[in-house]
Amino acid sequence: MSQGHDHAHHHAVSADADVRRLLAALALIAGFMVAEVLAGILAHSLALLSDAAHMLTDAVAIGASVLAARLMMRPAKGSLTYGLGRVEILSAQFNGATLLVLAILIVYEAVGRLLSPPPTHGLPVLILALVGVVVNLAATLQLSKANRESMSVEGSFQHILTDLYAFIGTAIAGVVILTTGFLRADAIASLLVAALMLRASYGLLRDSGRVFLEAAPKGLDPDRIGGAMAAMDGVVEVHDLHVWQVSSGFPALSAHVLVRPEGDCHAIRRALAGALQERFAIEHTTLQVDHASSPLAIESAAQTPSA
Repeated sequence: MSQGHDHAHHHAVSADADVRRLLAALALIAGFMVAEVLAGILAHSLALLSDAAHMLTDAVAIGASVLAARLMMRPAKGSLTYGLGRVEILSAQFNGATLLVLAILIVYEAVGRLLSPPPTHGLPVLILALVGVVVNLAATLQLSKANRESMSVEGSFQHILTDLYAFIGTAIAGVVILTTGFLRADAIASLLVAALMLRASYGLLRDSGRVFLEAAPKGLDPDRIGGAMAAMDGVVEVHDLHVWQVSSGFPALSAHVLVRPEGDCHAIRRALAGALQERFAIEHTTLQVDHASSPLAIESAAQTPSA
């Protein structure tokens, strides 16, 4: 079996394992969500209902991640020369957007309840919150074992992790209501949940947005990469350097490289590709290598900045 087939086989096995973990987390979340909606209505608890609404988005987010993982396993063909790898980025954007919208809605409702708190039963809130901590711990454990380098999986993980923190806050609110009768604790807990949602939403939208804008992957400095390439033996200049990210864990680079007139273009290209893989973990490279004295190289150098 070729190295490419080995890599594809490993990717498929990893994706299958991720799907199983995602489905296990989905079953836990969906089952508890139904119980939480009923308890929230009976207890008149915004914190529980907001957690249930967040868990609904969790379920949808995990479902989107499962779909993305399945689509990403399809081979590249036809006009989809990279396959469907960026489906996971769409999933991450969806996760971030749902967290943002839900947080805004919760803030709006919580502010109203701070001004005029309705009667809230602390015991059902506390019991459901403690059960929710256990359920979300189990779901978080499942997703923590998946490939979190995938933005799609990370989006689902952030949903579940935010829910875990939310249930802890809700449990504290339940204790406060039971011991002090301070009904506004429920709304305050909801605002803390919303703050966590906004934080997770910002991270997901920022990272997925960088991919769609084809910015350099986080941790890869194009100036440093270009300087390292230009410093290699036989290289005169580096032009048209582009570094971007196709999908999670798939950085790519293209560049026009000028070498000395007596240099071996093919050998230098291989050396550059090897150095980029070893030093910067960039395996997908497209390098146009020309002698500095060639007419094409002179014209290109005059039109583009050098690294």
